[in-house]
Amino acid sequence: MNVILMGPPGAGKGTQAKRIAQIFKIPHISTGDMLREAVAAGTDLGLKVKEIMDKGLLVPDDLMIDLVRERLSREDTRNGFILDGFPRTVEQAAALDEMLEDLGRKIDVALLVNADEEEVVKRISSRRVCPECGKVYNLLTIRPKVEGRCDNDGAELIQRDDDMPETVRARYRVYLEKTEPVIQYYSSNKSQFLEVDGTGEIDVVTDKIVEHLESTRNG
Repeated sequence: MNVILMGPPGAGKGTQAKRIAQIFKIPHISTGDMLREAVAAGTDLGLKVKEIMDKGLLVPDDLMIDLVRERLSREDTRNGFILDGFPRTVEQAAALDEMLEDLGRKIDVALLVNADEEEVVKRISSRRVCPECGKVYNLLTIRPKVEGRCDNDGAELIQRDDDMPETVRARYRVYLEKTEPVIQYYSSNKSQFLEVDGTGEIDVVTDKIVEHLESTRNG
């Protein structure tokens, strides 16, 4: 089961990815994980990535494609994978199709876990973080025992700049602008594409995704 995972920040795709990976016993592969692994491994590719990241630059398409190709050729992806954070452009999507064809594979499902702008702003701007231990809370779902204070050390919780409503709105609009062409790329194949509302009950969203993946796998 080879799955592409898409969705705006705050839609809950990370939660669903972990659940799907566990249910289907396939690895959840994120671009962030791949970049960190490459740097930690100290390979030639990793050294190139580190040099670029140390300069605060974005890793170019060709390098990301090489990283993805290397990761998807590993043994643990034999029974499938969930690819999160790639492709981000139509060019990357086309390159992914080509590399999978070389590996004798294809994308089975392109999964979009969606949420509208207002819901995303509400969810993310409700996050609070402990500056001491780093524990993350959410005023909607994971509240501290004492308002405004960390359960672990009593430190006063803060709201990160990235979680401010105006910043979240800007991130959401950038996501729409960059991701819409990729969504169209995959949604043109209706049998391959699944969109779910990430704002529903977590278990209900998971059940819908699993039902679709099972029917696709059993074809």
